[in-house]
Amino acid sequence: MELQRIDEFTWEVPIGWAEGMRVPGRIFASESLAAKAVEDRGVDQVAAVATLPGIVDASLAMPDIHWGYGFPIGGVAATDPNRGGVVSPGGVGFDIGCGVRLVSSGLSWAEVRPKIRDLVRALGQNVPRGTGGRGAMTLAPHEMDDVLERGVEFALSKGIGSDEDAELCEDAGTLPGADAGAISARAKERGADQLGSLGAGNHFLEVQVVDAVLDANAAVVLGLELDQVCVMIHSGSRGIGHQTCTDHVRTIDRLMPTLGIEVPDRQLACAPVEHPAAQRYLAAMNAAGNYARANRHLLMDAARDTFKQIFRVERASLKLIYDISHNLAKIEDHEVDGHTTPLCVHRKGATRAFGPGHPEIPERYRAIGQPVIVPGSMGTHSFLLTGSGDRANRSFASTCHGAGRAMSRTQAKKQMDGRTLKRDLEAEGILIAASNAKLLSEEAPYAYKDVSEVVETCEGAGLSQIVARLRPVGVVKG
Repeated sequence: MELQRIDEFTWEVPIGWAEGMRVPGRIFASESLAAKAVEDRGVDQVAAVATLPGIVDASLAMPDIHWGYGFPIGGVAATDPNRGGVVSPGGVGFDIGCGVRLVSSGLSWAEVRPKIRDLVRALGQNVPRGTGGRGAMTLAPHEMDDVLERGVEFALSKGIGSDEDAELCEDAGTLPGADAGAISARAKERGADQLGSLGAGNHFLEVQVVDAVLDANAAVVLGLELDQVCVMIHSGSRGIGHQTCTDHVRTIDRLMPTLGIEVPDRQLACAPVEHPAAQRYLAAMNAAGNYARANRHLLMDAARDTFKQIFRVERASLKLIYDISHNLAKIEDHEVDGHTTPLCVHRKGATRAFGPGHPEIPERYRAIGQPVIVPGSMGTHSFLLTGSGDRANRSFASTCHGAGRAMSRTQAKKQMDGRTLKRDLEAEGILIAASNAKLLSEEAPYAYKDVSEVVETCEGAGLSQIVARLRPVGVVKG
């Protein structure tokens, strides 16, 4: 079978691509990105997701789609709890609550440039990072439960940050319904000393410069202007999220035969949303998501201290623009067949993108739509978008989350060694602070799709609109 082109940026995966599909698939992609999705079998995963009980409308994928665990990265699926709709941990992934935070300074690139080497070196020293690395804060057992249930509010209670930092987070910094009791002792043990750490892989902290403004009105509302220096942070729930996913996938997989549920891939293990096991997973997922938000909050605090240390002027103070997750499942109201109904919306490597006027957007941004932060690959541009709202029903108010991998980490390492990549990037004016230079090439720009094509596709499909483009000048990697 072949993809059926619906319009310039929309492709349908017809029922029958995989046995047992309940709805078609729908991929938002340019012609080249659609071809890539077929090549790396991401389309096959879109079709497999379409077999989930209670799925409505279509199994969706964003233009940054690539192969993932169960769901493709870039996958979106909404299920109806009132019609036996399920929740699948594979539709969220292992790095629960992973997301991006964009922070602005009052400094221009002309002011920062003379000290950029000192700044990147200091950030490399002050930001905990690396596989399994220790974070800025070690948590006692009662503090761990507090983080899991309160998220950013926990950090504020410790005098870290301000109330505005919570206001400008998705869900005001705290996912409701979180239950620390649904997190295993092993998961808590893994996360106890990692809060405030970057991790490794595709996670990063970047110093960036606004080098293009494409929506002047929205940029003013967001406090961005040309040549302004910003910081972008991409990290998640570290070991606690990975262990939580592992624990609940195992439980739900064992449960499925008793529920009469069959799926084409055990990585799609699922249970009806109303089932106690599903409710326990959602409570654990929300708790791990709160940990991820508190984690990015502490990373931002380290960046704030570093800017003050290097520049010692009031304009160096860092202000949060927004914090958004791209690995969660949420109960949200959406229109289906002309009726508004609560759905369980899985977004795995996809970002919520509510349009203007939505009540869950911070009031100061409500007129322009929800901010969406889209990082590029190391050494390429990143973007700030807003939810358009024009065609929100087509994607359950979702858009892309990044560039999307074009090749595996193993393939990327064969192309170039990390030290050579570091040298080449620094020759282009992008300074790198890496704890393990050998692993850098896993995240090389050539290992990813063209992020410009991805965000332009989302804009063309009516899912979101581009506000500003940011180029990296300093990268801190694990």
